[in-house]
Amino acid sequence: MITLHFLDWLWIVLFLILMIGAGVLFYRLGKRSESDFFLAGRGLPWWLPASSVYATHTATDTPMWVTGVVYKYGIAGIWYTFFSAWCAISAFVSTRIFRRSLAYTQAEWNTLRFGGLGAELLRGWISGWQIFMNMFILGWVGMAMGKICAYLFGWDEWIGLVLFSSLCSIYVLAAGYWGVVMADFQQSIIAFSVILIVSFWGIFAAGGPTEIVAKLTEMGEGWRINPFAFTGWFTGDFPAAWFLTMMFIAILGGLGMGTSIDWYVEAQRIQSARTVRDASYSIWWGTALVLMRNAVWGVAALAFFVLYPNIESAAEYEMGWFRLGFEFLPVGMIGFFFAAILAIHISTISTHLNLGAMYATRDLYHHYINPKATQKQLVWVGRFVTVLLLLGSFVYGLMMEEITEWLIFALWIMAAGIWLPNILQVLWWRFNAWGYLSSWMANLAFSWLVVWVLPAFGVLPALQDYQQFWLLMLLGALVYFPVTFLTKPENMDHLVKYYVMSRPLGWWGPVRREAENRGLL
Repeated sequence: MITLHFLDWLWIVLFLILMIGAGVLFYRLGKRSESDFFLAGRGLPWWLPASSVYATHTATDTPMWVTGVVYKYGIAGIWYTFFSAWCAISAFVSTRIFRRSLAYTQAEWNTLRFGGLGAELLRGWISGWQIFMNMFILGWVGMAMGKICAYLFGWDEWIGLVLFSSLCSIYVLAAGYWGVVMADFQQSIIAFSVILIVSFWGIFAAGGPTEIVAKLTEMGEGWRINPFAFTGWFTGDFPAAWFLTMMFIAILGGLGMGTSIDWYVEAQRIQSARTVRDASYSIWWGTALVLMRNAVWGVAALAFFVLYPNIESAAEYEMGWFRLGFEFLPVGMIGFFFAAILAIHISTISTHLNLGAMYATRDLYHHYINPKATQKQLVWVGRFVTVLLLLGSFVYGLMMEEITEWLIFALWIMAAGIWLPNILQVLWWRFNAWGYLSSWMANLAFSWLVVWVLPAFGVLPALQDYQQFWLLMLLGALVYFPVTFLTKPENMDHLVKYYVMSRPLGWWGPVRREAENRGLL
């Protein structure tokens, strides 16, 4: 537990007033229409969604995750975070294709790419999946804040989970995405500044870079500073095969849509940008900031290991970066640090509240239930669903214990079987709605069987992350490729319309030739 002084509390109160005030300030803009409430009217310059990309992916669970993998595997663990590099490719491929479509959501885009009953089933499935996934993310991020507050103030974990997510919901309910993106801009500046201050403070508390290297060598832990400290090609806890898998995912993932759960967040920022170029710049620069941040955290995690070596409990060493700040910053800076943690936390909570509400409002209510709804009705439905998402996230948060285990499962495994289909839907004209839908169904079953059920009954040995990824890739392919070839291609008229609008890359030869024959290109 720590003791906060007057100056500490002043920082915290001023920050909360600033963030909630942003919601009040942009209330009139957010209530104008569905487009304003969920996309800020599609008129943002690139640097606003870029700052939102960075702020959203800087959550309270993120330093826990980065610290966890670096503390366990050394600086080589930073490769776990390299999956986000897919955005650097996406900025010049799938980002441009998606922005040209003008779809609000990935679920809506699927009805532009595919047609008929399969497309409608996909839209309903993906929108429902995203509502669930956003509650799931809100839960684990909220529980991360619960753990921080338990460490700082001795509170029960549910208090930190509920209190600050609820305060955040005030400006999300008031201004929607306008409140989210404008608050994110402020939060990104605060968060990046404090990440640098705390990380370097912790590094020098451990004696500085040279001393950290010397102490690690003296402790017999010199391998921790080697970014390629693998345990063999296929053996041990950290094999080179895992690294190659990560590079494969990071480089090729940007060619598709939905190859990471982060895509759905990026997609909202892409559509909020005023032009295709602004959308590309926003994703590229937002990702660059994320990768720089991860590198700083990685070095700080090594400093924490030098200060507190050989901690066995993952739940304990995941708190390492926070401990550097709270145990070594001077009086008056502790409150500023906690205000920055609130910025980190609130930026992610606000994004997923608004994003989940967009899927529920645009893809379920507006598309299926009330297509004739007025703009005022749609805004109010968005607000109502935001409250439901908030309450659901509390339930999920209370179910989670170790942040890293849940995060790796969600980022790696639950997306493995649909990773290649998410690329095929962008690059290959013959891939149809039934093939894509079957990949989702198969992956949902296979991921739980491979990761949890079969190992529990001794049917399958416990596999490493990268082995699970490749196995799920193979099992999924055995389902969706046969389904694709056993069902008809999408209607050519529908494909031509999509091609002319979005101009996708890849194997679209028959569709392109048909568009040229019709004089559309």
